[in-house]
Amino acid sequence: MTGKQPDIKVTEYEFLLRRYENFSVRDLPIAPNLIPVLESRLAEVEYCLESAPLATIFLCGSILEGILLGVALERPRDFNQANNSPKDRNNKVKSFQEWTLAQFIDVAHGLGILELDVKKFSHELRYFRNHIHPYEQIASKFTPNKHTAEICFQVLKAAIADLSGR
Repeated sequence: MTGKQPDIKVTEYEFLLRRYENFSVRDLPIAPNLIPVLESRLAEVEYCLESAPLATIFLCGSILEGILLGVALERPRDFNQANNSPKDRNNKVKSFQEWTLAQFIDVAHGLGILELDVKKFSHELRYFRNHIHPYEQIASKFTPNKHTAEICFQVLKAAIADLSGR
């Protein structure tokens, strides 16, 4: 993904055609104690993919958020000094525990560690992950299927690749 022109628009179809083989959270710049938890959740994603699309989507969103928090904790100065880091009422950067997934995605992109296409598709994953709230699911009339789950998993793999520097 490195070396792409940032203004190229990637369609969902083109994005889904990408192959992310041998991706691993072990390649991420995160604390070692986070790796087994993420690997366990990735195994659950692969298990749920065939029969539990909603669970797959929730897990993908959770893993993405965990990874981005993990990267931020390893690079606190970069994340805290980013122009788009979230601020409180006193214009002080919020603690990472107060950041939303959307804010982690935007700051990671602003730092150049998430490509534009991965940023945009990550926001879609975040949108679907927010259906963890039953009333949100009712309001949007959202019924996930295997295809939606596969898209979310592809987004997660792309984010892992970007954050691993691949």
